[in-house]
Amino acid sequence: MTTCTRQDCAGTIEDGYCDLCGHPESPPAAAATTGSGSPIGASGAGYSGGGGYSGGAVHSGGVPSGMMTAPSGSRPSSGRRSRGVLGHGLVDVPPTPYRDPADAIMDNPEVPEDKRVCSSCGNPVGRSREGVPGRTEGFCPHDGTPYSFTPKLAPGALVAGQYRVLGCLAHGGLGWIYLAADENLDGRWVVLKGLLNAADTEALAAAEAERKFLTSVDHPNIVKIFNFQRHEGAGYIVMEYVGGPSLQDLLRERLREGHALPVRQTIAYTLEILKAFDYLHANGLVYCDLKPANVIQVGQQLKLIDLGAVQRIGAGLGSSYVTAGYHAPEISTRGPSIASDLYTVARTLAVLSHPFSPARGGVEQPLPGLEAWGNESFHRFLLRATDPDPDRRFADAAEMAEQLTGVLREIRAAEDGVPYPGQSGVFGPERVAEGVTEVFEPLDPAAAVAALPVPLMDPADPSAGLLSGLIARDPQDLLAAVAALPVTTETLLTRARVAAEHDLGESALEEADRELPGEWRVTWYRAVRALATGKPDQALFDRCFSLLPGEPAVKLALGFAHELAGDHAAAARWYQTVWRTDQSYVSAAFGLARTRLTAGDHQGAAAALDQVPASASQHVAAQLALVAVTARRPVAEVGPEELVAAGERLDRLNRVDGRRRGELSAELLEAALEWIAAQPASPSPSTVVLGAPLTGRGVRTRLESVYRELARAAPTRAERHALVDRANAVRPRTWL
Repeated sequence: MTTCTRQDCAGTIEDGYCDLCGHPESPPAAAATTGSGSPIGASGAGYSGGGGYSGGAVHSGGVPSGMMTAPSGSRPSSGRRSRGVLGHGLVDVPPTPYRDPADAIMDNPEVPEDKRVCSSCGNPVGRSREGVPGRTEGFCPHDGTPYSFTPKLAPGALVAGQYRVLGCLAHGGLGWIYLAADENLDGRWVVLKGLLNAADTEALAAAEAERKFLTSVDHPNIVKIFNFQRHEGAGYIVMEYVGGPSLQDLLRERLREGHALPVRQTIAYTLEILKAFDYLHANGLVYCDLKPANVIQVGQQLKLIDLGAVQRIGAGLGSSYVTAGYHAPEISTRGPSIASDLYTVARTLAVLSHPFSPARGGVEQPLPGLEAWGNESFHRFLLRATDPDPDRRFADAAEMAEQLTGVLREIRAAEDGVPYPGQSGVFGPERVAEGVTEVFEPLDPAAAVAALPVPLMDPADPSAGLLSGLIARDPQDLLAAVAALPVTTETLLTRARVAAEHDLGESALEEADRELPGEWRVTWYRAVRALATGKPDQALFDRCFSLLPGEPAVKLALGFAHELAGDHAAAARWYQTVWRTDQSYVSAAFGLARTRLTAGDHQGAAAALDQVPASASQHVAAQLALVAVTARRPVAEVGPEELVAAGERLDRLNRVDGRRRGELSAELLEAALEWIAAQPASPSPSTVVLGAPLTGRGVRTRLESVYRELARAAPTRAERHALVDRANAVRPRTWL
């Protein structure tokens, strides 16, 4: 495997193509150079319009704006392969080209007049008047503050004896962006970020702050800061050159077609952003000013750029740069925090996913409603992440990413019609589902509770090891054993769980609620207790859904609650969502079958049961239920092919109790007899159901035999006599 030879590309050659920039192994001919040795037109990344290092942060005038496991340093796969690193194996994200940076150099670098404002009072400066263009340098007419919007570095300038300037790429809230070549490193492309207004002392202070700690930031999703240099009295940050369009550019291109980016693609972007944020937060830093213009995609890699607003966690008020429509509402009173950073992530995700203006007149606009997203889990995710109360948002980037991944799996399953299962970090697997496999009887509350997954314990809890080893058949004994352990979070919650599942009173739940305020698992166990009593409280499970929008276990619980409450249509929607996403939740398939049978949809019920995989412990139960569904369908809805298929299905089942097999055989043959009676003409005798020709005589003969076999094994005399009577009633008439 060889390194890509394109200028400043760190990719490697795989299958004849670069895994980062996507270009073939044989690069174009080397570009010409100027007399000073700086490259012109060399192949490399580029910037387009406001993309790349465009800055764009708006200073607010005093308003400040648990580690995940990430493959740090891993390289993205080739853009030609489906579902690369950027898509987390769940999404195909189209790669972007690695552009020639020379094409992005501005021919006439100047700050548009509508962007020229005084750094002190915020009033417009440098504007046209009576047909005369505005001045790019001068003094604010309102408070006399000097301003300058002209680039300070001309093409060919050598900064710090090392960086040869080629020209301006863009401009933003903190300064001009220059393309340069590092002459100490074979002309490697770098970016110099200076001050938009050299007289702005506050901006200079921000640049100085960047220099102090950002050179140590090292993450594959964050632009690398190499150096900080001064040149002719001005300061310049030297950073990695990242080619490709910003997410703002990609969004703008889609908006021209009348729609935003696909939600699945924006989620893939967001998960990469959350990796970077998790790294920053673990190192005591907050990004503060996330927005689509500050994220670049190159190939199948994402990079956060424009680190001018990055602050240390706990930085004072007025120390951050923010953008209206993205920053959290509490930023002016509490300062930057992890919660405020996550707020910007959610707002960015929303803007990328739906065409709406994040702010008007400097005022944040509310998120669109559920109808805009078409997926309730995604909507709930956005609502929690942008909750006005920062304490109600996700606790950290890892939790936010886990829930968003669950939402993505649900969205992809709905789009593709195939499951996208994933292991939960919040709940254990579904428990024994035997009690919920009955599809013709109402759901049993105790069976529903017994099937629900259990929230996972915190392994760091002092009592976790002891709790995992507890074994007791009687719930009261288990409560007593837990009560003998030291009081910790997990012992309190275990007592609450046992009491809730077995309806053993309120005391354990009340104690957990008192000692663990705000703990979502207490709400969950209150909902479980209501479910166990047969009086479900859908609102409690719905509250858990708002907190954990990516968890199938919560949606399964909502299905149980709605079904027990008699709202079978709502229950069916939740069962369908769970089953379509993850078929390890077998209870959802049986729940879907029950609700469809209630609605008279026998064919839909059969389809759900037939999807239970052979590897599932409840596969046989599902197959038996399928036979019963066929036998109990209205005679007008069933045909000979379905009767034959049901019989063959029953014959293939080896692990079935003889009595249960006989009862289902009798039920299916009775259905066949009813079907024959409804036909104007006899079917072909070659059609066979459970070994019997599909004729009146053939079915009656086989049915008589089945009833007599059941009679011989009947446990009581009364039942045996009833079965013999049935056999006599159905046997074919003869002269003997």
